[in-house]
Amino acid sequence: MTRTRASAKTAGATFERQVADYLAAEVDDRIDRRVKTGSADKGDIGGIRIKTHRVVVECKNHARVDLAGWYAETTTEAKNDGAPLGVIVHKRRGTAKPERQWVTMSLGDFAWLIRAANA
Repeated sequence: MTRTRASAKTAGATFERQVADYLAAEVDDRIDRRVKTGSADKGDIGGIRIKTHRVVVECKNHARVDLAGWYAETTTEAKNDGAPLGVIVHKRRGTAKPERQWVTMSLGDFAWLIRAANA
């Protein structure tokens, strides 16, 4: 069965909802999916903070991995949001459990995250 644009959008929305619900239950109940804002997109999940800093989350449910492209998109969305960093949550094939999905960020962003968490 091939994926259509409609089925891809549905899969993406479902994945975003699963990620948001998991983070809301595990981290903070104010975390939720964001409303789409077009060219000024601020990521897929809102309400995530490290101390007083927002963190942008971009969710990807794609068969092919495009980390460079996704990272560029996430960086733009973090700037749109005024957030110091963004992370990519992408689908891990073979498991539907939200806690088993992949999270990707640059090493510089990871270092920032550690410094901010320990400040």
